Amino acid sequence: MTHRVVQWSTGNVGKLALQGILDHPDLDLVGLWVHSADKAGRDAGELVGREPVGVIATNDVGEILALGADCVSHNATGDLRPHQAVDEMCQLLASGANVVSSSVVNLIYPRAADAGMVEKLAAACKAGDSSFFTSGIDPGFANDLLPLVLSGFSSRIDSIRVMEILDYSTYTQPEVLFETMGFGKPLDHTPLMLLPGSLTYAWGGVVAMLADGLGVELDEIRETHEKWGAPEALDTGIGVIEPGTMAGLRFEIQGIVGGAPKLVVEHATRMHESVAPEWPQPTGQGSYRILVSGNPTMKCELELLGEDGDHNTGGLLATAMRLLNAIPAVCEAPSGLLSTLDLPPVWGRHLLR
Repeated sequence: MTHRVVQWSTGNVGKLALQGILDHPDLDLVGLWVHSADKAGRDAGELVGREPVGVIATNDVGEILALGADCVSHNATGDLRPHQAVDEMCQLLASGANVVSSSVVNLIYPRAADAGMVEKLAAACKAGDSSFFTSGIDPGFANDLLPLVLSGFSSRIDSIRVMEILDYSTYTQPEVLFETMGFGKPLDHTPLMLLPGSLTYAWGGVVAMLADGLGVELDEIRETHEKWGAPEALDTGIGVIEPGTMAGLRFEIQGIVGGAPKLVVEHATRMHESVAPEWPQPTGQGSYRILVSGNPTMKCELELLGEDGDHNTGGLLATAMRLLNAIPAVCEAPSGLLSTLDLPPVWGRHLLR
């Protein structure tokens, strides 16, 4: 069965999702929403360097709603405008379109998400008899689906640690890197991401999902972080990190069970390969590492590379494809907000070339 899909936005994830829809034998692109006026009126194929495909981009929401699509792939960045992104998605859901999204990461696990957003989205799902699913890579399948799958091979689990170990210097989102995360800022500066509660807002749902999937109660969720200052100027390709400013960030979101950190999401993020050599090092250019301590003890290393050879491109593409490949399951699910715990296994059906 082919599903009629609209792509919403053509940013870092959105343009890869658009290509993914065009290449997917089970998905049919029927519409494209774009933010900028200079993209409106252009063919979707042209916007990703391909031959025309006959779908013309629009920034008119009414045109999108009138298409009656089965699903909308919503990838507009929502980090700094989460309520606006939710309002967009509520319009789509209330119209009867299912939505898969990478925009507001707090919604990875609706049970632990912002209550106001969940209430609005649930009402929209009810009005449109539609379903909503948020995922990505991290927060997303690298720290919810994969560790839960590994847990099924255990006779005893003592702890689970999921790690992202990446160089972000090829991640072309300067506002996120320098403003939201605080790279290139003085070490005593507190960026939005490190305000108390911000890490839990973004990744706490993952920890809560792991706990529920494993059938354990969390005592609390704790946050820790440390910064690494550049000893000299570092040219990252998307901006210079001046000496003494933040060039590395390591943080943990710890799920406390029985007084100890048992379920931990850790990031070791660098803006140059020379940063913080004492921190965990990745396999290859960058990797996601899952450590299950118990019987048996397990270590799973996930590396992703795009066809351009870059690890960040690989991660962005995997984010898009996790959502696109889930569209059939989301469309068939009961209406409402979904998480990884609610979906059947999602395979790459019909993608083998």
